[in-house]
Amino acid sequence: MYQYKDQQYKDVHFDGQDLKYGELLHCTFDRCTFNHAYMEEITTSHCRFIECSFYGTSLNGSVHMSSAFENCKFAEANLFVSRFNECKMTGSDFSGANMDGVFLAKGDWSYTNLRHTRLGKQDLRGIRFFEADFTDASLEKADLRDCDLSRASLGRTKLSGADLRGARLDGIDLRTINVAGVRMDTEQAVLFLRAYGAKVN
Repeated sequence: MYQYKDQQYKDVHFDGQDLKYGELLHCTFDRCTFNHAYMEEITTSHCRFIECSFYGTSLNGSVHMSSAFENCKFAEANLFVSRFNECKMTGSDFSGANMDGVFLAKGDWSYTNLRHTRLGKQDLRGIRFFEADFTDASLEKADLRDCDLSRASLGRTKLSGADLRGARLDGIDLRTINVAGVRMDTEQAVLFLRAYGAKVN
């Protein structure tokens, strides 16, 4: 096991390297690449990754605490049972990533590309998903209470059994959402009815 602390890297390529079981503390990585690197069970704490590429990277079992991944690419990455606790993920792209069993706690996932991801049965309470793209994703039986889903793309998203109570739905065309089996609060139900032209007193 290795530890990097208070290090800064810019335009460094870690592609294909064996970085398993490491600990990164308060490090900054600016436009670095980790493509096809082996980063299983790595731990990051208060790190910042800016426009980094994790294409095909093995991150399964990794743990991230209060770290930021801003505008990063996780295409085809393996994030199986990884954990993101209070992380900032704004603008990151998870196209084709394996996110089965991922654990998300709070944090900011605004503007992320989560198309086709499977987040069913996950506890996602309080996470900010402003303008996140969930097209064709599965959120079945997910706990989305108190999430900020403002202007999120939920077209063809599977929501059966999801709990949306207290979630912000501003800017969403509710007519495009299949709400069969979805738990909603009274205010959301009124918004949904009004979207279909009902007059609610």
